[in-house]
Amino acid sequence: MATAIPSTAISYDPIFLQHKEAGHPESPDRLRAIINLLQIEDQAGNIRVPSPVLSPTSFFVPAPPISLERLEMVHPRSQIERIRILSMMGGHVDPDTYVVQESYEAALKAAGAITALVETVLQGRAQNAFALVRPPGHHASGTQAEGFCLFSNVAVAARTALRELGLKRVLIADFDVHHGNGTQAVFQRDSQVLFFSTHQSPLYPGTGDWRDTGIATGAGTKINVPLPPFSGDSALLEAYETILAPRARAYQPELILVSAGFDAHWRDPLASLGASITGFARIAEVLCGLADELCQGRIVFALEGGYDVEALAFGVLACLQVMNGRAGAIEDPLGPNRQPERNVQDHLAKVREFHLKSIS
Repeated sequence: MATAIPSTAISYDPIFLQHKEAGHPESPDRLRAIINLLQIEDQAGNIRVPSPVLSPTSFFVPAPPISLERLEMVHPRSQIERIRILSMMGGHVDPDTYVVQESYEAALKAAGAITALVETVLQGRAQNAFALVRPPGHHASGTQAEGFCLFSNVAVAARTALRELGLKRVLIADFDVHHGNGTQAVFQRDSQVLFFSTHQSPLYPGTGDWRDTGIATGAGTKINVPLPPFSGDSALLEAYETILAPRARAYQPELILVSAGFDAHWRDPLASLGASITGFARIAEVLCGLADELCQGRIVFALEGGYDVEALAFGVLACLQVMNGRAGAIEDPLGPNRQPERNVQDHLAKVREFHLKSIS
């Protein structure tokens, strides 16, 4: 009997293009490059999914604004109000993080899109999903917007799944080149979320030490794998295959959420980890494989960083092709990094031993 093609839900809203500041690296051009490559809009700007590029089983899920009740599971009302009022005025939350009049609505819909996709996957209407959203979210803690991020999008979706949708264990994997400090802060004391992050170090925000595993009841459920510049595809894949995979199998998540940042690519202007499009695809294969093995294929990717727009767009496409069961169709038009990969075997062995001792 033929294997069914996985159905992939995609969420996007034009409001995400209205959050913008001239000259800022976190610009609408990032999302526009993805939309154009995936061909999920017609020339009039109307959404059309499936597109000629994606699987015919792909379909569109509208991005509703997250309810205040769900947003308050992560952010206190005072923080939500601060973002709303600042957006009305325009300006900056911090030197790196801007808001304009449309930013509050965009941020509500970014969190809402990811949460709607989680509901779609848990209801069995799609096997997996990708939220094409901005502003990103993984640097925003419960009480602080920072690092281009306003609300902690993935954290809101995870908490909704745990408090409203009947789940007991969620895995959040973050392959953005910057540590997901906001996401970890939200769940630092929470054992219901296994948080895993690969990230370049040293680099903003300066957190994510390999010995930081959470505190109180959350201790041991936060796994950080900091990597030096030019570690490249090999180190990233080894971290996912030999550190995350055994920990995930021991944890038995019921859902996997992915903070999918593509700024680890070798062309990204804000970092130098040295990954390739092929490398992102291989990470996606590991994550989707774990989802198939552990939680009925239920996995939701959410866009985070990535500031070379071509690398970003092709990275998203590669992940979607893996999710659609089309890993063999992946092409890497940008090729591998010409800079040789750094040998980090000793470092990875130390980190692996530290994080796997609890399941040995």
